[in-house]
Amino acid sequence: MEQLNFPNYSFTLKNRENKTYIVDLIRKKNLLLTPEEWVRQHCLHFLISELGYPKSLINVEKQIKINGQLKRYDIVVYSSQGDVHILVECKAPSIAISQSTFDQIAQYNMTLNSSFLMLSNGKEHYFCVMDFEKKSYKFIKELPKYKV
Repeated sequence: MEQLNFPNYSFTLKNRENKTYIVDLIRKKNLLLTPEEWVRQHCLHFLISELGYPKSLINVEKQIKINGQLKRYDIVVYSSQGDVHILVECKAPSIAISQSTFDQIAQYNMTLNSSFLMLSNGKEHYFCVMDFEKKSYKFIKELPKYKV
């Protein structure tokens, strides 16, 4: 897999039947190593190693219902009070982060009400804070570190 714009992390990779699998930190299972999964696992390591969020507050790839349709978010980080604190959308490195990507995460967030958003294709990372009164988001330099 290609080098991403994240610190170097240690991953557990396994080969089976000419396919590479990566061990997911949160779900604790082997997942087929796709380009998007490579980015998702880097984002998980980033949230845990760099920002200090406990694994117990992180949820990966769960279904939500949006406008009557089932969708899957990539990563949610909860606050210690149980509210959605950070919503993360991951794309493969070959997928450019575009307005439609922001529209997708904003649509998910209308249901989840996360305070912060992160979008990443592994090469570029965007961080936003929500303004619920104005129903908009503002770009910020970085996400907040975990506070007990």
